[in-house]
Amino acid sequence: MTQNDKSLAPTPEMLAALGAGHIAYVRPIMSEDAARLYPQVGEIRPGIKLFTLNAADGTPIMISDSREAAVANAWENELTPLAVH
Repeated sequence: MTQNDKSLAPTPEMLAALGAGHIAYVRPIMSEDAARLYPQVGEIRPGIKLFTLNAADGTPIMISDSREAAVANAWENELTPLAVH
């Protein structure tokens, strides 16, 4: 790899901006993790499987108890939903 090859590698910021405004990802998350990662959610009973819809840069858009609702919200906002496992 030459010095020039290294400069062509995308930065994390460049990758995050790649899908901005076009792509969102749906990811399963447990309720105890949701409460810790997103304090604005409030108190949620532990042990519940939830789904987050996040913008390409990781910004949370919504949390739902249904994957289908998260996907529908992406389409409603003209975003292409991708699954993250």
